Amino acid sequence: MTLSTGSLPLVNRRRGLFVFLGVAYIGMWAAMSPLLASGYRRGNAREETGALEEACIAAAMLAPALAAILVVRCVERSGRVRDTLALRWTKPWGRAARACLMAFVVPAGLTTAALAIGTFAGLYPFGGVHWNGLGAWLAGAVLNMLVSLPLFFGEELGWQGYLFPRLAQDSDRRSLIRAYVVTGAAFAVWHLPTLLMGGQYPGRPWYVSVPAMLVSCTLILPVFTWLRLRSGSVIPAVIGHAFVSSASVGMVKEFADPQAALDPLHMGMAGWPGWIAAGAFVAFLTLTGRLQPSFYRARTAPHLASTRRP
Repeated sequence: MTLSTGSLPLVNRRRGLFVFLGVAYIGMWAAMSPLLASGYRRGNAREETGALEEACIAAAMLAPALAAILVVRCVERSGRVRDTLALRWTKPWGRAARACLMAFVVPAGLTTAALAIGTFAGLYPFGGVHWNGLGAWLAGAVLNMLVSLPLFFGEELGWQGYLFPRLAQDSDRRSLIRAYVVTGAAFAVWHLPTLLMGGQYPGRPWYVSVPAMLVSCTLILPVFTWLRLRSGSVIPAVIGHAFVSSASVGMVKEFADPQAALDPLHMGMAGWPGWIAAGAFVAFLTLTGRLQPSFYRARTAPHLASTRRP
């Protein structure tokens, strides 16, 4: 699979990057402005969001996709939006199903590892597995994740569909490293309005939550990129992102002592146990070459050649 952007003139690529980031960031701040103006603060990790908060979050999550579509259509004029942003199903269908399943399994495994690390460190208040209600909780978590998928398309069409390929430029090693770091940092800083309101790290000041978010996003982004690279589609990355932001957070609450306080900085994928789990997996992907687009071109070339033979 490729991240084909080499045919774009350099001036168009640079202009597109600035326009994309500007629109994505302005859209985020505009969407969050009602909450910022009202002085909203999230003080507890168990606190549920209200209707206004949900509406603002939904609007914000659509901003990167709208920015990417605007740039592809009006700045780059680089072809069909669906093809340019990898908004397609992997073929054959069996491969697509495996790619989507992997987008469930890997984040679930990383979250389980993070909870185990936090438990052994004495910082995650593990309350045991309640087998009687586990099936109902799991069904509800999956349903909630599927319902929220359109919103995560709003994010990943921007980060994985547009920004990462423009920075990676296919094969240059330095460009790839820059692409992972810059995309992860842009992804993290984009969350600044929610971080100021205690969204991901309730009760923590910005000078703690912002660096924590930078670490989290820089480590988890290669996992989403790997899902995108191995499938040739942003759809598995969307599923993986949805799991980490919804079902993974639900796992932290479900398996914790219901009376205990929860601190995301010390548990789950957003905290240092998650950084260890994600960092170990990213190290494996790096050492085996799975974070390089060329790894997948080499694997798919023989298959493509065989399908073209008479």
